[in-house]
Amino acid sequence: MTANVDDDAAYPDPATLGGAPARGRELRAQGKRTMQRLLDAGLAVFAARGYHSTRVDDIVREARTSHGTFYLYFANKEDLLRALAGACVEDLEALAASVGRLGPGPDGEAALGAFLGRFLAVYRRYGPVIRAWTEGQVGDAEVDRLGVAAFTAIGAALAGHLDGAIEHPDVAVMALMAMIERFSFVVAASRVPAPDDVVLATLTRVVQRGFFAPEA
Repeated sequence: MTANVDDDAAYPDPATLGGAPARGRELRAQGKRTMQRLLDAGLAVFAARGYHSTRVDDIVREARTSHGTFYLYFANKEDLLRALAGACVEDLEALAASVGRLGPGPDGEAALGAFLGRFLAVYRRYGPVIRAWTEGQVGDAEVDRLGVAAFTAIGAALAGHLDGAIEHPDVAVMALMAMIERFSFVVAASRVPAPDDVVLATLTRVVQRGFFAPEA
């Protein structure tokens, strides 16, 4: 299943993702690796403890580095979350641009399966960021703006392929996005007692029949 991700995968354009202290600085290879380690640690701790309960101490301990090093790259945990949100948005916007032709039949099912697999992969990596958006945990206008922009792009891409038999496509897209996001949360939390290929195939079939090939 394509939803698996490489935990060591680099963030997109890490030189632009630093927090306020690093912004505008040219980072060498070691600096980029340190930033990636801090971003990975932030994701891990946000996932384990929740955003509000996370402290910089927790992130530093997970990254096995010092407070001084942390503050070379990020002003605080909010600054780190903002950087993660930017990276997540890049992946989600790329996903929105790559949506194939969705609809009935084997080709539509294959395109939908590819999209859902990639969405699950992004969620498995950035789940704590996406939950912060959808559950209103942050209260940071810039982070919220990034989340709205990313999900609007995906919603618009999906809406362009909805079957004409759906009377209110705007409402249908909201329902579809909510279903995909919540189901991805359950999958990422390993709460579905089925192999990945079964999970993806089943989700694809349900979404295709319900949204892209509904009965007239």
